Amino acid sequence: MTTDTTSLNDPHPVGDAGSPDHQYSGRSATYSPEDNNLGRKSMRDIGERGEREPVADGRDVSTALAGVRALLTDAAAHYRIALHSCPDAVEYLQYRGIGDAVAARFGLGYARPTWRDLGDVFRRHGDDAVSSSGLVISTGKGEQVQHYDRFRSRLIFPIRTCEGDIAGFGGRILDGGEPPKYINSPEGAGFKKRELLYGLYEAQSAIQAENMALVVEGYLDVLTLAQAGFGPVVATLGTACSATQISHLLTMTHRVVFCFDGDAAGRRAAARALETILPYATDMNSIAFVFLPTDHDPDSFVRSLGVELLRTEIAAALPLNAFLLQRITDGAELRYAEGRALCVARARPLWLAMPDGQARDYLLRYCAGLLKFDIEDVRGMWLK
Repeated sequence: MTTDTTSLNDPHPVGDAGSPDHQYSGRSATYSPEDNNLGRKSMRDIGERGEREPVADGRDVSTALAGVRALLTDAAAHYRIALHSCPDAVEYLQYRGIGDAVAARFGLGYARPTWRDLGDVFRRHGDDAVSSSGLVISTGKGEQVQHYDRFRSRLIFPIRTCEGDIAGFGGRILDGGEPPKYINSPEGAGFKKRELLYGLYEAQSAIQAENMALVVEGYLDVLTLAQAGFGPVVATLGTACSATQISHLLTMTHRVVFCFDGDAAGRRAAARALETILPYATDMNSIAFVFLPTDHDPDSFVRSLGVELLRTEIAAALPLNAFLLQRITDGAELRYAEGRALCVARARPLWLAMPDGQARDYLLRYCAGLLKFDIEDVRGMWLK
């Protein structure tokens, strides 16, 4: 038996490929247990190896990206077909209350539990596109290099650009699957987690129609809200909201509402979002925060209590100024000079990050009032 090291297109499963020790045949190679030691490794052992490789030197970047996007489109179609052949995945979506129309609109799919299920897809595209797609994990070096599908036994969420092109995928295990619960395509030229928002392409018209965008943290949060008829919702890709993501939203609406779980982790996530959003806190932008009960996320909240109650929560969302005061006064004893000084010290970097406007002036006036100082004196101290 020989191991092919020249092409990513060769691996193609035949027969029952559910086991990594099963033999695989390709155009120029045959894989056997002797050549393939992946049976003694898990996906967690492989880790982050096999991240996207850069395209060849001198190649036109836009042409290369178009090739990758074409491959990702084909892979998405493959995953969609696979979804309908997996009763467990269909049953899971039904359990989560996601209907066929929403699944089709968001292009949901399923990655089968095989190591090389995308062989037919890869054969229709060049090696550069395959290696840059983020769909392959590579292990070993030299003649021992091996290539395997990144997504296996997972519900697949296509992640689109604003124009509707597929930039990458998110994958979630079904209940009882091997962790981690979520994985995403790796970072690359066409997939940058801090520049994309899940559901933004599908939500654009609703965001403009309702003149607001709700930012949540989970893909299933987006799907559940869409299923309930709430359209202007997007999710970050497992990271804190970035300046680029906020800029995208503010080109479509001037009202952005962040929705977090009410537990400590949700409060920490909100604090990170606050730091990012402050440079955009102009008079023309409305920024607010919703904190759900500690035992709920947006998905469970809507399924248990209904989307109208969520709309009520959004209407009563905590304005930016109020959240700023919560942040700077948290745990401070305002009865004592030390507590008031702590608040003012906390407020200074926030104030410096904000543009001129009512929110910035409000924070300055509040802190001047705490210290019983003239506003200009506090401004002078903060600008030193």
